[in-house]
Amino acid sequence: MEQIAERIQLWLTQYGPIVLKSLATLVVGWIVARILTGVVRRVMHKAKVESTLIGFATNLTFALLMTLVVISAIQQLGVPTTSFVAVVGAAGLAIGFALQSSLANFASGVMVIIFRPFKAGDYVEAGGVSGTVEEVQVFATIMKTPDNKRVIVPNAAITSGTITNYSANDTRRIDMVFGIGYGDDIKQAKEVLEGILTQDERVLKDPAPTIAVSELADNSVNFVVRPWVKTSDYWGVLCDVTETVKLKFDAEHITIPYPQRDVHLHQVA
Repeated sequence: MEQIAERIQLWLTQYGPIVLKSLATLVVGWIVARILTGVVRRVMHKAKVESTLIGFATNLTFALLMTLVVISAIQQLGVPTTSFVAVVGAAGLAIGFALQSSLANFASGVMVIIFRPFKAGDYVEAGGVSGTVEEVQVFATIMKTPDNKRVIVPNAAITSGTITNYSANDTRRIDMVFGIGYGDDIKQAKEVLEGILTQDERVLKDPAPTIAVSELADNSVNFVVRPWVKTSDYWGVLCDVTETVKLKFDAEHITIPYPQRDVHLHQVA
């Protein structure tokens, strides 16, 4: 027992200070990493950076700082870290090749969060999907379609194509086309259309709506009707105006033509 006690005492004498120094490095390093991470978080909050990016950046900062702390603590124990760093680098490279698609989504997610082509609540068309953005994550964006389906779109698919944000601006223009018969009165039809837009309080006065003959088509004289509305009123005005035009045209005996074909039958003797 005396020999064991002597060996333990010798070991503590030789290696105890080194182990304590290594543990102190870990503790102090952890405290410093937490402080620096908090500083990064506060700075990004003041800069009004997206919350998703703040969480990712702070976690990444803490992980990198703790990696340096662990390597420094290992050095305190006298373990050569050159080979250790080389192994970690090689492992990171192998993981990078294996997760190329995930890294592409990650890089695209960072771009979406930084440049903010859309935000939660916007109605967008991106990555082949149209819907309301519910959440922007680092690897994917979650959308809700108009028929209440939840779609998870990889961020790489979003940044590799065109992004259309229907909610980005406060106002939108509605493009509608209405046709009347060649025998109908063009001025009368135009007055009816102007009256419909004037009576709808949701239609903006500035910019003024456009009502004009756009085409002499095969079966009809076509009017383009383009009122400006608030973005939130777009679908309501579109549906209501379309219905009102049909009712008003019927009341004013203005025809809405549709394609017709005359079929002639010849009797062969």
